[in-house]
Parts: sequence; structure tokens; C-alpha cells
Amino acid sequence: MKCHHCQATDTKVIESRDVTDGQAIRRRRMCTLCGERFTTYERLERPQLVVVKSDGKRQLFSREKLQKGMLRACEKTPVTSLQIEQSVAEIEAALYGCGESEIASAKIGDLVMDQLRKLNEVAYVRFASVYRRFTDLSGFERELTHIKEQKQPVKHI
Repeated sequence: MKCHHCQATDTKVIESRDVTDGQAIRRRRMCTLCGERFTTYERLERPQLVVVKSDGKRQLFSREKLQKGMLRACEKTPVTSLQIEQSVAEIEAALYGCGESEIASAKIGDLVMDQLRKLNEVAYVRFASVYRRFTDLSGFERELTHIKEQKQPVKHI
């Protein structure tokens, strides 16, 4: 690993720690030449997923784009960045777990909706308004009714 400060190639690992439930390793390193300390992350390199958009266009899957979208939906809610990171990791695991190299954007959107529904209703409705392209108030009302129906306890006879 090259030191970002002096560009020397001789660095040593001071500490290693699993992060994101064993999906990555965080390493604290120190340059033996200048003494600069820095952090690196080691993550398994997976094959690239291709996202197939609704118009047929294809683009590479971006974990960062997924995370930014969820962060935007969760702004000003009590959802923590750790909860978002865990949700993104679950979505990513589901995408890689399906065994396909091309994923429909609708599948990713549905996975995000499922995660946001668990995290926060406001974030869920925010995302749904963009994802489902609500054009008027009735779209919001239908979605809110759907949420309310899911929250009602089931009556046992």
C-alpha cells in the first residue's frame, strides 16, 4: 500500500477490524518512512452488475448511487447512517445473491421500498413519490392508505 502523504511503498498495518458484518476489513496503516497514519478498506471484488432501466438503457450498478438515494429519502428523519448502510448492504447482497449479471431497475426500486418501509414511513413515502412518479395527490393518498392497511392488526375470529 502506498502512503498517500509521501508516496513511499513501505507501510505497516497497525490494526485490522471487520466492518459491515464481515463484508469488509478496515485497516489502520502507518508509513514506515514518514510516520503518517491512514485508513484503508478491503472489500471483496464482485462481478459488475448491470442495471437495465425501464427505457432499456443499461448502466453499471452503483452502490454509492443507491446509498445517496436512500440518504436523500431519510433526510430529517431519525434513521441513522448505520441503518442506511445496513439496508444498502442487504440490498446489495440480495442483488448479488440472485445470480444474474443484469438487474431490472424496478427490482432495485422494490428492494429499496421494502427496506425504507421497515426503517421509516416518511422516508418510504418520499422515495415512493419519486419511484412511482406520483403526479397528483391521489397517488399519495393511495400509498398512504396502503401503509395504513398494512399496519392494522389482523382480527382473529
